[in-house]
Amino acid sequence: MRILLVDDEVELTEALSRVLTREGYKVEVAHDGARGGELALKGEYDLLILDWMLPQQSGLTICQQLRSQGSLTPVLFLTAKDTVDERVQGLDAGADDYLVKPFELRELLARVRARVRRKATATESTPRKRLRVGDLELDYENQLAYRGERLIQLSEKECQLLEYFMRRPGQVLTHTQIHQHLWGEAEKPSSNVLAAQIRLLRRKIEVKGEKPLIHTVYGKGYRFGENNI
Repeated sequence: MRILLVDDEVELTEALSRVLTREGYKVEVAHDGARGGELALKGEYDLLILDWMLPQQSGLTICQQLRSQGSLTPVLFLTAKDTVDERVQGLDAGADDYLVKPFELRELLARVRARVRRKATATESTPRKRLRVGDLELDYENQLAYRGERLIQLSEKECQLLEYFMRRPGQVLTHTQIHQHLWGEAEKPSSNVLAAQIRLLRRKIEVKGEKPLIHTVYGKGYRFGENNI
């Protein structure tokens, strides 16, 4: 598994690079946004670990450029930015995961391992059939959704979340159930992250004039479908 690590803190990148290499990953490092963006756009990586604030070009810009070119490479942000609006901005740019500095090394490794497992599962499993609920169709293999004639590009997390919903239409899914499905036991994102992820998915699959599909069940979780029972 090839990882691109982009961060201007040299001591941090050296330490992380050593640890990740010992774990069996091939790691390339860049210390500014210009070089990091160049490598990200030209190289073939299994995971990008990006600092948000970088010299010359931000990690947010790198992520946006990747997504605008159709790249689906998973992106994990390492950043000191931890407000809900900033998390939403990062996820909206196409990031798949978010770890706030300072962080525990074991948590970073757990998130990287989870990414490896998901990639291996996707490679080894048989192709998923397309799912349809009402006028919404999900093409999981290509991280695309269609609502009527409208094409919707999804991040990896958005695709996982939408599939989870579409396989359980009409069911009340608790916050805990969704957390465990998206992040597993090893990863413990803050409660704000799920709300931000739901908000981003709603923006994409529910534009003006379309029936709402994700319904909040206050105090419990969410229900998916055309009708809010």
